[in-house]
Amino acid sequence: MEKLEKGKTYAWCSCGKSNNQPWCNGAHQGSDYIPKVFTAEETKDAAICGCKQTKNPPYCDGSHARL
Repeated sequence: MEKLEKGKTYAWCSCGKSNNQPWCNGAHQGSDYIPKVFTAEETKDAAICGCKQTKNPPYCDGSHARL
């Protein structure tokens, strides 16, 4: 679970190379991956995808259970 703050912008790592998972640190540069940038609509704890297979980025949808 990650703590999201209302109004704060986040960049979710889509490539898996960031050493700051689940957040982007620019490690995707030179690849076809781009981070999912979003602004939190409310302050809450959220399940952020770590497996990068979600159909609802950046949120976990349970796809990791099928890997």
